[in-house]
Formats: sequence, C-alpha cells, structure tokens
Amino acid sequence: MPIDPICKNRVPVTTRHISDYGGKKYHFCSAGCKSKFDELEKNVIRLKRNLGEKERISFGKLRKEIIKPGICTLCGACASTCESISIVDGKPKLVGPCTACGVCYNQCPRTITTEEGLIGRIRFAYSAKTAISDLKGQDGGVVTSMLAYALEEGLIDCAIVTVRSEEEPWKPVPIIARTYDELIQSTGSIYIHSMTMEALMSSIKQGMRSIAFVGPGCNIDAVYKMQKSPYGFLHMFMRANILKMGLFCMDTFSYGGIKEFVETKGLKLEDIESMKIRRGQFEFDTKGETKSFALNEFDAYRSSSCKFCTDLTAENADISFGGVGSPQGRTTVLARSGLGYEIFNEAVDSGYIKSKTLGENEMERVLNLAKMKKVQMYALNRRHVPTP
Repeated sequence: MPIDPICKNRVPVTTRHISDYGGKKYHFCSAGCKSKFDELEKNVIRLKRNLGEKERISFGKLRKEIIKPGICTLCGACASTCESISIVDGKPKLVGPCTACGVCYNQCPRTITTEEGLIGRIRFAYSAKTAISDLKGQDGGVVTSMLAYALEEGLIDCAIVTVRSEEEPWKPVPIIARTYDELIQSTGSIYIHSMTMEALMSSIKQGMRSIAFVGPGCNIDAVYKMQKSPYGFLHMFMRANILKMGLFCMDTFSYGGIKEFVETKGLKLEDIESMKIRRGQFEFDTKGETKSFALNEFDAYRSSSCKFCTDLTAENADISFGGVGSPQGRTTVLARSGLGYEIFNEAVDSGYIKSKTLGENEMERVLNLAKMKKVQMYALNRRHVPTP
C-alpha cells in the first residue's frame, strides 16, 4: 500500500486523493494532506522557475563540489527537495532525470550561493569613476577622489595609504597622507602586502582623530578586530574614528618574487608604470607597451596567507572598491556602513565622483569571482584526528 508523504500513514491505491508530480503519483489519506502537499510542490515549482531564469545548475555540480570531496553533511536537504535524488549508501545519488533546475545546489548548507554569503552585507552597489579632470587612477580613481573630498571638507585629518618606495621600485610603503599631492602618490594597485597598521598607529600617536584607512580585506580585518574585540587595542579608545576603505583582493605576491619574475622576462621594475590583474592575466605596463603573463606563472610567488583567505571584497570595511564587475575605467563600489554610504554619496553630490547603480550582470561578475575565492576553504587540508 502507498504511504501518504504528509502524515506517513498507509493508504489504499484506490484513494481518490492523488497528485501527479514529476511523473510520479502520490497517494493521500485525505483532501487535507493532498492540499498541504500540493502547496509545498507549488513552492518547489516556483523556485525551479526562478532559478532557471538565472543559471542552470545540475546535480553534477553538487556532486563534484560537495559530495565527491566528502564535504556533504548528509542533512538530506537535496533529497528532500528533489524527487530525483535519494540517499544511497550514505551519499546523495541521482536516481531519476536531472533537469538542471539548481534546487538541490541552492538548498545545500555547504554551497555558498547568497549575495551576503559571498560579499557580506551591503547597503548599495555602484559603478563609479572620478570626476576630477586631471586625476588618472587605476580603474575609476574613485578611492583617491573620495579621500580628496574627505580631506578637503575636513571630514578626516589624514588617510593611511600605500605608495611605492623611491629606493626599491614597486616596494610598498605605507604613509600618512595629509594633502592631495600625497594622495596622488598612492594611485594604482600594488599586489604586495603593505604593513599599513604601523602607519595607522603612528597617526593616532600623532594626535590624528579622524582617519581614513585604505587596505585589502586582511588589513581591514586587523583594524576591525582592534576596534571590536574586547581585548582590541582600539576597543576603548573612543577618540580615534576610523573610516575603513577596503580594496578587492584576490591574491598578493612577494616583492622578491615579482622582481625575479619580471627580470627573467627582460623587464626592470623601475620601467613598469602600472600593474593590473585582469582576466587571468598579470599585466605590466611600460611606456607604450603592455606585457601580459598567465597568472598561474606567479603561483610560486603567491603569499601563503592568500591560500587561506576567502574574502574578496573586504567584508568588514565601511565601503569597498574594486575593478571587478564594472566596465574598464570604472570602479565597483559596495557601500556597507551608514558612514561609508553617506560620505561616498556626499562626494558624488559635491562633484568629485560620477556614479550609477551597479547593473545586475555586473554584480553577477563580482559574485562569481567572490565564489571562486570562498570555495578555496574546501581545498584546504582536512582535519586529522590523531589515533590513540
């Protein structure tokens, strides 16, 4: 005798309460159980339709990323929402046709699929560029423009930024910038760790009380912890107000490694005018020429900490900036805190920045790259329990 999927009671095959779902007949003991089942399945159909409009994801993706590596928790979320999946021999298994609806993948607790899970909480997303005519920053030059506005309006006493060393070309040097000319020195990305915390603490010791701090997610996290942790150095220091301006970051590399690499390619660091990572290529611009190399050629020089980092967009910042998503020549801006949101929009209203809403397709590119970085956690060494 069939079993009612709602109340789990056995019902005769001759029952008049039957629903056909996914090519399979379900038998119910009453109209009430049938109604409950039909209502649930309507939600599943609605979800499949909505997901199908965005991206087709098959069970194979769940199997490759979660089941085969042993990450599956056996919670049964995938099997409970798809009639074609069952738990067989302790693993989810496809036992019927897969329509690539993506429902199973989006229910799994080990996949990262929500916007907040991938890039943290945001208030608003923009695509922006500088409105300062003589400013030539990387991407849209928005970070420098926002700092210029905050300095000139007296909102901040200084900004902690990174410039290139004069003695060792492209070696990062953090500075306390108090003028627009000093800000200009920091334009352009340097894909090497910068010890910005030392400059931040120095600015506080010098009596600076309103400070903009620019850095990638790892440096932003340091400031965040010093502010929020009960044992943080800045936790009870209420006189220091810090605007955390985060930079998108996928990887950083050792200074010696980049220097060694470019020299093997017949280049000199002092001749390189700008660096950029784009579409899997590391680009080096010299006068009138751009040299591009596959990013995987730099794996040996990649900072070890980057192998453990899952934060592309500096999630603990007040506002985050990056070249991913927006068209070339513009900056993607993720306003997070009320302070970051207000100062950015004031800079726009005051004519320092031109801004528009980040498009859905543009945001999708940010989310896709953020996901690539998030799933690195599954490639780490598994925990080994020592045998007694």
